[in-house]
Amino acid sequence: MKLATLRAGGRDGTLVLVSTDLTRAVPATGIAATLQTAFDSWAETAPRLQALWGQLEAGTAAGSFAFDQTACHSPLPRAYQWCDGSAYVNHVDLVRKARGAAMPESFWTDPLMYQGGSDAFLSPHEPIQMAREDYGIDFEGEVAVILDDVPMGADAATAGKAIRLLMLVNDVSLRNLIPNELAKGFGFFQSKPSSAFAPVAVTPDALGAAWDGGKLHLPLLVSLNGQPFGKANAGVDMTFDFPTLIAHAAKTRPLSAGTIIGSGTVSNRDISGGPGRPVAEGGLGYSCIAEVRMVETLLHGGARTPFLRFGDRVRIEMLDAAGASLFGAIEQSVEAYTV
Repeated sequence: MKLATLRAGGRDGTLVLVSTDLTRAVPATGIAATLQTAFDSWAETAPRLQALWGQLEAGTAAGSFAFDQTACHSPLPRAYQWCDGSAYVNHVDLVRKARGAAMPESFWTDPLMYQGGSDAFLSPHEPIQMAREDYGIDFEGEVAVILDDVPMGADAATAGKAIRLLMLVNDVSLRNLIPNELAKGFGFFQSKPSSAFAPVAVTPDALGAAWDGGKLHLPLLVSLNGQPFGKANAGVDMTFDFPTLIAHAAKTRPLSAGTIIGSGTVSNRDISGGPGRPVAEGGLGYSCIAEVRMVETLLHGGARTPFLRFGDRVRIEMLDAAGASLFGAIEQSVEAYTV
């Protein structure tokens, strides 16, 4: 089934169920007012939501209406916990080179993860507002999962069973703030502002053969100002699958229902084994600007692609094998922040 949160109805929005083709929706408020409420008792609410979704698919759901992606908030407008990994180590390697930092060998065996701000996610069509362009504004296209409760110390097999929903993420990063912030030794904070998630969250069973229980084997389509920027396959070159990332997060703490775990920027190596080529040159492109800038530096001695500027537009989406949108699209413009 597919779920979304409309912005109407207060800070946490209103939960709706969405048809497979993303054309119709029906309120789920008779079962759970919000998605977090549904997660608080998922074993009880999920079967009822599934039944209502079946009615929506059959065209018999009372109160259904035309679904409008632009009316959506992120599926969880705020969450108790948002932890983002770096499952695509190719991306980590390139970005660290960009700031002159060597990559320890342990990064290939022990996942990286940071805990991001989760109190105020952006809506999928909400502008990215920043005070200054020279922060180095960047997008990062990712896949994420929402979890049921996970006990502390859970192994990967146990962790994987807690995955309830999948969605897409734009993990906004301020690249020019990252080096100095990390040099303090305390991790990301100012350099990681609010993220945005795709309008629709999807249960694993609705993804069919594309979901293997740990990885989502479909291209992540990224465009910048209407031009193709990336189409890396999320199931390729993913060093750490989602069960591994979840187990890593749960090593020393339980994870509460509604916790979001991100994959990190989707990144594929080129078929030749190199760091990747732009889409315009026949490659799979990139899911963030930092990566293409590093490739440009390696090939040409300096970065040529600028970070985001006011007025730029980013779109992140994933299509199924038949070419239909699975999660809806994240589509955001970059704007100057004014008080």
